[in-house]
Amino acid sequence: MMEYVKAFVVGGVICALVQILLERTKLMPGRVMVMLVVSGAVLGCLGLYQPFADWAGAGAGVPLLGFGNTLWKGVVKGIGEDGVLGIFKGGLTAASAGVAGALVFGYLGALIFKPKMKS
Repeated sequence: MMEYVKAFVVGGVICALVQILLERTKLMPGRVMVMLVVSGAVLGCLGLYQPFADWAGAGAGVPLLGFGNTLWKGVVKGIGEDGVLGIFKGGLTAASAGVAGALVFGYLGALIFKPKMKS
């Protein structure tokens, strides 16, 4: 039970910090999302993200920080398997299941809830 609480708190703190960043700066949401992905990749490169993710569980793996780390791990694996081509191929291969799931469930949500343009 404490694993769920820890994941909820960590994910909530990450989201709260991002919300504060959005409200206190003039950064657009797209730039903040890119900052999160790049931060996850950089933390993964420095070897800091994995211990944090092991401790925090899904609270660290679900936000965009986790996506950046997944891309980084895929690039490292791709370089080991395919050399320079792995730089381009590895991240896409590692993240393909998550991206495909987001597309499918986003489409299903659009079919069910009939979204409309903001006026």
